[in-house]
Amino acid sequence: MTLNIRYLREDDALVISLAFSRIGWSKPVSQYKAYYRQQEANQSTVLIAEIDDQFAGYLKIAWKPEYVLFEERNIPETQDLNVLPEFRRRGVASALMDDAEVMIARTSPEVGIGVGLHPGYNVAQRMYVRRGYVPDGRGVMWRGKFITEGQNIIADDDLVLHLTKKLEVTS
Repeated sequence: MTLNIRYLREDDALVISLAFSRIGWSKPVSQYKAYYRQQEANQSTVLIAEIDDQFAGYLKIAWKPEYVLFEERNIPETQDLNVLPEFRRRGVASALMDDAEVMIARTSPEVGIGVGLHPGYNVAQRMYVRRGYVPDGRGVMWRGKFITEGQNIIADDDLVLHLTKKLEVTS
């Protein structure tokens, strides 16, 4: 097994969309074309993982994220980490995170991430804690707003806890 991490290319959009479509996930070509435009404008970096030259997963780094704490403190955020089920448990997500953290450490002493709180994110939650990520202390958000005690919400992909990790800045 040969794992390769590289940057998103414009022609990856259809390949990625079709790969996720085959497992029943709706990830339109337009999403990855937008990611490519953001990367070309230096707003983000998208890392693509391939195993034996076959698309396995990706991760996006937002250099200027919208989340208020990260924006205030100029903390880059890893976003949208996805590995196809057939490639899970092979170190793909860890390799993507390793490369992202190395890239971010060149410019920032800290990295952020938002993780969903429903059971579909259980593996990711554990991975981030094991990697040294801790809650940022601001609470849980739902649909872009902090929730309050007693508030009724839906436990969907928009229910998120933000985490941060200290990095050693490298040159």
